[in-house]
Amino acid sequence: MWRSVAILWVALAAGCGLLPDKIDETANWSAQRLYQEAKQLMSDGSYEQAIKMYEKLEAKYPYGRYAQQAQIEVAYAYYRQGERVQAVAACDRFIRLHPNHPNVDYVYYLRGLIHFNEDLGIMSNLSRQDLTERDPKGLRDSFDALKELVTRYPESKYAPDATIRMNYLVNSLAAHEVHVARYYILRGAYLAAANRAQFAVSNYQESPAVEEALYILMVAYDSLGLVDLRDDAKRVMQKNYPKSEFLARGFRKPGEDDPWWKLW
Repeated sequence: MWRSVAILWVALAAGCGLLPDKIDETANWSAQRLYQEAKQLMSDGSYEQAIKMYEKLEAKYPYGRYAQQAQIEVAYAYYRQGERVQAVAACDRFIRLHPNHPNVDYVYYLRGLIHFNEDLGIMSNLSRQDLTERDPKGLRDSFDALKELVTRYPESKYAPDATIRMNYLVNSLAAHEVHVARYYILRGAYLAAANRAQFAVSNYQESPAVEEALYILMVAYDSLGLVDLRDDAKRVMQKNYPKSEFLARGFRKPGEDDPWWKLW
């Protein structure tokens, strides 16, 4: 008798092991319902759950407009979640799978936004974060992605904003080069300073940072005893920036002329 009970218990235990731990309530959902549920999760800011729902949609219904849109939404959800690597990978995957999709221009734009680092703007000036400590690779990646959008889809509704951001990125890259050149000047590395300043002048001619780059060239060449090059840089600067404050008073010291409330 006890043997029969033991056998029955083992059978019941084995049977229980075959039962799922949790019932999938979405098992019979249509693609539309899965998509709507994922969109609602996105609206609520539940990006991680939304990503899982979109992935489930694509797994169950891999073909059709809902699956394609889910791939776009996943990239955006990763972006909002701060997962830059996954977001870029999702964008690249969509572009590779659907190069002729009507919304592929948005994916190019999104890929540019992912790399775009807005803290290089006013908040950077307020905190005085050292630009020499930043890696400009993200700026270049953003510029390249936005440039690809503008080049491939000049009529895209995202092209005007992408162009504005590209101009901002160019100015940021120029400012980075000039900041590094100033860093070298203040430490007596005049040749390195001249090289970085010359790079800024040659590659970012329309940037406001060129004014300071020319002044750095003057100082660096003068310190190196390269009189002819110093005079050439001074002549170009006087012609393009005749009222430059750099010519009048040199480098602006940190904190000089800042308003009283800018304490940090």
